[in-house]
Amino acid sequence: METSAEHFLELIKKSRRGKFKIYIGMSAGVGKTYRMLQEAHALLRTGIDVKIGYIETHNRKETHELLEGLPVIPRRQLFYKGKELEEFDVQAVITLRPEVVIVDELAHSNIEGSKNAKRWQDVLDILEAGINVISAVNIQHIESLNQEVREITGVEVAERIPDKVLGLADEVVNIDLTADELITRLKEGKIYREEKIQAALQNFFKPQHILQLRELALKEVASQVERKVESEIQPGMALKHERFLACISSNEKTARNVIRKTARLANYYHSSWFLLYVQTPGESASRIGLAKQRHLINNFKLATELGGNVIKMESGSIAKTIVEVAEKNKITTICIGKPHLNLFKVILATNVFNGLLNKMSSSDIDLVILS
Repeated sequence: METSAEHFLELIKKSRRGKFKIYIGMSAGVGKTYRMLQEAHALLRTGIDVKIGYIETHNRKETHELLEGLPVIPRRQLFYKGKELEEFDVQAVITLRPEVVIVDELAHSNIEGSKNAKRWQDVLDILEAGINVISAVNIQHIESLNQEVREITGVEVAERIPDKVLGLADEVVNIDLTADELITRLKEGKIYREEKIQAALQNFFKPQHILQLRELALKEVASQVERKVESEIQPGMALKHERFLACISSNEKTARNVIRKTARLANYYHSSWFLLYVQTPGESASRIGLAKQRHLINNFKLATELGGNVIKMESGSIAKTIVEVAEKNKITTICIGKPHLNLFKVILATNVFNGLLNKMSSSDIDLVILS
């Protein structure tokens, strides 16, 4: 009875929540902000109360000109480290209650001392207030793609949004250009100032980088559309219900990879997932180093941000604990990191893998080894 009431309450909250539209691009300069401003003008012409909450034109002439005639909510002024800065005024948006608000730079980090650490959290507050939001983000800012983007570009993207934010969107639209079109825009000075163009061409804006980022953006939007079709148009043809369990050790690099890839799998299947860390007697708080403890806490935080449920167990038998947790939580797929040694040798030589395979042989649970 209680579960039924909670479900009904969730439906009420969802119906009151504002609609959320996100424009995704493969990189800066594809035209996300330009498209949002075009849409704002179109809404204004039809009588919709639309306001600009925050827009970043980067002094691009064509984009900046589109601001003319649009009502803009003033940014709040504040001092930080001796400098006067401007920030998005979330409270002003909620007080004014426009039908639609445009909020650019979804992955932006707020100034220290703000109510929320990230702009995407500001947007969630606005949606909860029943106000519709149109926003934009580049593909490299999606948390679970962080490692793939770093491998493609060699750049560590610091500002990121959890995948769950995309999952909350009612519409996700890709703003697409070919690599040649984007590079032409860059050379014409339509993305960066002249002094930055050459460096951009030699780094982030290499054709091979753009093509791979474009593929990521197209795949992400296609995946979002597919889930929308399954949940709203063909509910009877939804994907098989899956539940994933990511198993990590105190190895930071391997763990973060397992977390991100499991989150993406769960996101694709629109299903729940869990993170399991089994603390052995040799990894008790008194025996494990502070650096490893800090890495573990950061990994638990990352899993939570990506929608995972964290489970921490103390046990001398890792394999047994993994299977017990999997069975208790009705897990369909266990995800583990690729061993550093040759897999065949590891299976023969270690009790963990051998025990895990033996225990899983009589179950219907799949085992996925992630690279």
